[in-house]
Amino acid sequence: MANKSMMTGAALIVLGVVVTVLSDSSSVTSLIPAFIGVVFVALGAAARARADLSHHLMHGAAGLALLAVVASLGSLISRGSTGWALFSQLATVAIAAVFLALAVGSFRAARQARVAAGS
Repeated sequence: MANKSMMTGAALIVLGVVVTVLSDSSSVTSLIPAFIGVVFVALGAAARARADLSHHLMHGAAGLALLAVVASLGSLISRGSTGWALFSQLATVAIAAVFLALAVGSFRAARQARVAAGS
């Protein structure tokens, strides 16, 4: 999951930078996906470096993904975004939701493996 966290972060960083450049935005809010991406990369790198803390760090990454989905959808719904903002918010939701689904599947598989090993 650490590698997936880092790939998710990289995708969000690219999204934030590309949308900011293409939209010629002078607002720092267009870089929000990139800021979230940096945290994903940091969590993934920390999980690779500290295997003993990996499960905690990946739970944090899953929480961040859930927060990214909820916040992006909330902003999308409340503001009625259009243009590049709409694209950025939808892409953030999609990227974070895919990571969240992969994380939940990984957590379930790890739990099933622990239960099977204990029987």
